[in-house]
Amino acid sequence: MADDKKIHKHGGKSSSEILSASEVLKNVGLKSGDIFLDAGSGDGFISLEASEIVGENGEVYATDVHKPSMDILHQKIEEKDLKNVNPILADITSSIPVENNSIDLYLTANVFHGIVGNAELDSTMKEINRVLKDDGVLAIVEFIKEEGMPGPPMDVRLEPQDVVDNIEKYGYVKKEVKQTGPYHYVLLASKNK
Repeated sequence: MADDKKIHKHGGKSSSEILSASEVLKNVGLKSGDIFLDAGSGDGFISLEASEIVGENGEVYATDVHKPSMDILHQKIEEKDLKNVNPILADITSSIPVENNSIDLYLTANVFHGIVGNAELDSTMKEINRVLKDDGVLAIVEFIKEEGMPGPPMDVRLEPQDVVDNIEKYGYVKKEVKQTGPYHYVLLASKNK
């Protein structure tokens, strides 16, 4: 699909002012020792918080296609001297340079609606299937579909059931949906094995 045909532009704006990283990570169940992938990480505000939770025995992969955001994250990693955060400039809709079946928790925050809207779901879900462990968790954070709230236009927002309908055909089953902050929900899913 040509870039000018895409309805959603990936990257560029941080969600850190309207989404609490600590609340998201608590709601998705991230724990010490986990291998965590923050897909579409932006400036890495969730990845940096995840670094503390997974600890020295865990690993954080922060991947985004927007180079200026990755540059900001690189700088923050250096300032904090973090050893367990790996920033990766990559397109999550096509190829993420991490090993097969290596991720315990794959998170995408405020990105999934754009993937669906741009008809990039098939390639994205194939890549998620490749990197996520069989017992891993897929966590999708999206804006609540309600007028008057910050976020993308209403016609591109997804209800939790819309997310379920999109991921079920790739072998995922909904575990639960939780509100996370005033503007978002997180849907947790697992591989149907």
